[in-house]
Amino acid sequence: MKILVLNSGSSSLKYQLFEMPNEAPLCSGLVDRIGLENALLTHKVMRDGKEEIFKIQAKIKDHEEGLLKVTDLLIDPEKGVISNMDEVKAIGHRVVHGGEQFASTTLITQEVKNKIKELFALAPLHNPPNYLGITVAESVFPKAKQIAVFDTAFHQSMPPRSYRYAIPKELYTDLGIRAYGFHGTSHLYVSKKANEYLENPDAKIITIHLGNGSSMTAIKGGKSIDHSMGLGPMGGLVMGTRSGDIDPSIIFHLINERGFTAKEVNDILNKKSGLLGLCGLSDMRDVKKAMEEGNEDAILAYELYAYRIQKYIGTFTASLNGLDAIVFTAGIGENDPDMREAVCKDMDFFGIMLDNVKNKSKSSDIREVNTKESKVKILVIPTNEELEIGKQTFALMNK
Repeated sequence: MKILVLNSGSSSLKYQLFEMPNEAPLCSGLVDRIGLENALLTHKVMRDGKEEIFKIQAKIKDHEEGLLKVTDLLIDPEKGVISNMDEVKAIGHRVVHGGEQFASTTLITQEVKNKIKELFALAPLHNPPNYLGITVAESVFPKAKQIAVFDTAFHQSMPPRSYRYAIPKELYTDLGIRAYGFHGTSHLYVSKKANEYLENPDAKIITIHLGNGSSMTAIKGGKSIDHSMGLGPMGGLVMGTRSGDIDPSIIFHLINERGFTAKEVNDILNKKSGLLGLCGLSDMRDVKKAMEEGNEDAILAYELYAYRIQKYIGTFTASLNGLDAIVFTAGIGENDPDMREAVCKDMDFFGIMLDNVKNKSKSSDIREVNTKESKVKILVIPTNEELEIGKQTFALMNK
């Protein structure tokens, strides 16, 4: 069975086409920097055990344009892997926010789409492109089943003390105001890999997912017990354009004392803050280049980004009452050894000691980058949200 997985991020679109149940990827790709002038589509095809890579640089204005370019590639005589769209039997969609309504993988119906749309306000950078991916896929693949895998589902195991806010109870019971958690598919995937590597299903782990959107999860015995994001995917760590944690007083000060509208403040915190707000650059690769040129704002942005991660390591170590391993994953976590070094610096009190030589090495496999003396394992584990979504989609198709 051929299953296509679509993972629409805030500024990217990842995809993989799997032959299930053997989990073999027929092709994969990434549309990166969507909305910027220098968007890049990287398409990888597996033929006879060899990987062929095609790169297309173009201005891709939005996720719909990106997805249409991807579907053209799938049936391209030279670059494609299928002869027609009907070969794809199911499409697994990453959907960021499922609220309390969706705690498991779900067949997409009009009712499900309506509920995803209702949650736009809670995940304004993600649910809209997720929804758009579904609607475009329905028209391009009319015979395929559309399946939603929700980022929030993994975090349904959090106890009330983790997900409740100290606000009037009826705001939770009547309006569902609580912490939901995000990037759940990634945190689930790498935590399972970490438990296997450690040979300890009950391990106390902190998973650190660092990309354009970033989050951390405290995991014990394979279950999420706390998470850095909250009602929507804006809180917690500093991100590409999102503020992460701020004092709520800032919002009221901007509205009541400075004349901003609520919408303007929301746009500022979601789209104009984070790295972009600190130094004018939203992509960590651009921030690092600016740092090398001596840009003081970029240097501060990098330090603040790492410091926020350190603070959450301390918080979650307390939540877990101990720590066996920290896991770096996703684009920045996997590929930026300088960020891993910045995060692990001066953390020896927690038993976190980085080996700088191991840290600089590159590999597509799970690897340890801690010293022999380190009490806590420091692992770099490449995430594969698409494979996890593919597996969950296949499982639902065969129920």
